[in-house]
Amino acid sequence: MTNTQKDTLFVLVKSLSKSEKRQFKLYVGRLGVNADAKFLALFNLLDKMREYDEAVILKSGIVKKTQLSNLKAHLYKQILVSLRLNPVNQNIRVQIREQLDFATILYQKGLYKQSLKLLDKAKQVAIAHEEKNVAYEIVELEKIIETQYITRSIPDRADELALQAKQLSEQNVMTSKLSNLSLQLYGMILKVGYARNDEDLERVQDYFQKHLPKFKIEELDFREKLWLYKAHLWYSLLTQDFLSSYKYASKWVDLFYENKEMIYLNPVFYLKGNHYLLESLFFVKYASQFKDTLEKLEAMVNSQAFPKNDNIASLSFLYINSNKLNLHFLEGTFERGLYLVNIIEYGIKKHRDRIDQHHVMLLYYKVACLYFGVGDHKNCIAYLKRIITNKQLKMREDLMCFARVLSLVAHYEAGMDYHLEVQLKSTYKFLLKMNDLHAVQKEMIKFLRGLGDIYPNELRSEFQKLYDELKKYEDHPYEKRAFLYLDILSWLESHLQNRPVAEIIREKALAATR
Repeated sequence: MTNTQKDTLFVLVKSLSKSEKRQFKLYVGRLGVNADAKFLALFNLLDKMREYDEAVILKSGIVKKTQLSNLKAHLYKQILVSLRLNPVNQNIRVQIREQLDFATILYQKGLYKQSLKLLDKAKQVAIAHEEKNVAYEIVELEKIIETQYITRSIPDRADELALQAKQLSEQNVMTSKLSNLSLQLYGMILKVGYARNDEDLERVQDYFQKHLPKFKIEELDFREKLWLYKAHLWYSLLTQDFLSSYKYASKWVDLFYENKEMIYLNPVFYLKGNHYLLESLFFVKYASQFKDTLEKLEAMVNSQAFPKNDNIASLSFLYINSNKLNLHFLEGTFERGLYLVNIIEYGIKKHRDRIDQHHVMLLYYKVACLYFGVGDHKNCIAYLKRIITNKQLKMREDLMCFARVLSLVAHYEAGMDYHLEVQLKSTYKFLLKMNDLHAVQKEMIKFLRGLGDIYPNELRSEFQKLYDELKKYEDHPYEKRAFLYLDILSWLESHLQNRPVAEIIREKALAATR
């Protein structure tokens, strides 16, 4: 049996809405000859299946094993053609491409004048909507046609097209350089998280300075500015300069509000920009603006004008619920956030084909922190176990490391001492292997390892010693990242003051409210 995650056709069929399935059948039925087509029979069979099973398909007699691969490829293509014709998917990009295709057909038929007319209209739309790659393609085709369709205005036309091609080429090169830099920095974030030491910091700074192209901000259009702000944002996050990340995430989001039509043309970038703005606000503990930004984002996503498709639905679920959890962490209202657990579990199942493992594990970590905050350590451990035992997770080594450290603390709090020694050894080995053993983690492991030798009447003084030691690292350039994943200081304060950890965090949140 093939895994549903691996069979692309089955995943595509299952992703279709009722209206998309109906349209596909209408599209296929436009030709009577297709009524009994094998690919339609295969579609109907796959639609009824709960899990992909090749044996069931072969048993149905629709197709022989040797022909199955070709039939699946044909069905896949027909579904995509049907989706392309769906008005829901007719965005500006698709419309421009369609006009370019039509113009190419007219050119091949020798109808040069009609082709040029279509191309000129498509080019104006492309430039107006910052689709400069396709605009450049259009200009190149115009140049080819102009060499065959001679008019009196050819000298002026040649100059005009040459200038347009040069400008678009320069803009596309700038966009390419900035997008390359942005992508590489984002890759670094996914791999290791934040800079862990001077060596990491120097490598990031060196890479950024070498690859940031020279530019004049007033000469940049929407697309180039977007990639520029993204690159600066990833750089700020890597170097843990959270005020700077707030600055560039704000510029990213403001860019969309200054060019409102771009929100509807690039909804994914709009969603991501807001997500990173919220993440930056979380890091600088700006609770009031965090709340306003989240409410504004949710209102936009739920508005009638905002584009609706499966990808946007998945990202909206991910970003909105992830940041709702963050808001409860900021305010210390863990109990009030428990309702989100069922919503998140349902959403992960619903969107599992469109959300990668990295983001699923991030949600699990946040849910684990939520349970830790309310003192439900067994559920906390259960969610952390999903991360620790995930062998497919190749990203965010720092997330894996802190999941293990939090698991140690949760085991201690749950009174599961019989597991603690094995966990300590396993965590220590893992951190050494990942080269991620830092002072905060060392002190935590040393404390937990020594618990067996501490008398009950000495426990409070040992908590105080650990607190005093860790407090030194709260503003350390590299060690402070430990406190972003787990508020260890508030946990220690809760033991020293014999109060719930949520109460401590809530008090800090109220004191820091701005």
